[in-house]
Amino acid sequence: MIVARPHLSRRSLLTAGGAAAVALGASAASPSAAAAPADNPVDTPTEALRRLQAGNRRFTSGHGRHPHQGLTDLHRLAAGQHPFAITVGCADSRVAPEVLFDQGLGDLFDNRVAGNIVDDLLLGSVEFAMEEFGSLLIVVLGHERCGAITATIDAIHTGGTAPGHIGTIVDALRPIVEPVLDQPGDPLENGVRANIAAQVRALSARSTIIAEKVHEGALRVVGARYDLDNGRVELVA
Repeated sequence: MIVARPHLSRRSLLTAGGAAAVALGASAASPSAAAAPADNPVDTPTEALRRLQAGNRRFTSGHGRHPHQGLTDLHRLAAGQHPFAITVGCADSRVAPEVLFDQGLGDLFDNRVAGNIVDDLLLGSVEFAMEEFGSLLIVVLGHERCGAITATIDAIHTGGTAPGHIGTIVDALRPIVEPVLDQPGDPLENGVRANIAAQVRALSARSTIIAEKVHEGALRVVGARYDLDNGRVELVA
């Protein structure tokens, strides 16, 4: 239907869904329920990064606040969202950004795919969030023992191919992973870190929108690695 309406605004992509959510939730919400107070606004990329780092410290110390994750918060956000950060993360079930960073509904605009690969579709999603919501930070979130990197290393070593569309993931990661396999250290860990750095570079190299925002100081792009054993997220790019 979008093709038939050339003057459709960007916000109209969300309006219909928001209206439906309000209608469905109206009967469940108490008439006297007040919206839960939100955290102080995040105004700079530095503040956005600090908020995520503070949330990860809460998560790893067992003192997570699990902020604004209730039904009342959902109702409040039905009319619109303003995520302060965008994540480009792996689809791995153990790598959930809202949990790792102790954030709530409406805080993060998540983009998750195996291998946290920046392709055209994902790039369009990231650009949409920036243009629509003014998000201040992009985090490329890789993690140790990544299955997509493991599959790529296996394919390189064996000379085989991955089944089905998994081969598309391997083909995208091969030129990133192959050059670091002979470097000192663990090949898998080297591949994970090389991929995080490569995807960080790809965001600015392939998007003039992102590059301009970074140049203006209105946006920061960072790469981070999540440790499955202790839950810590460290900046690596």
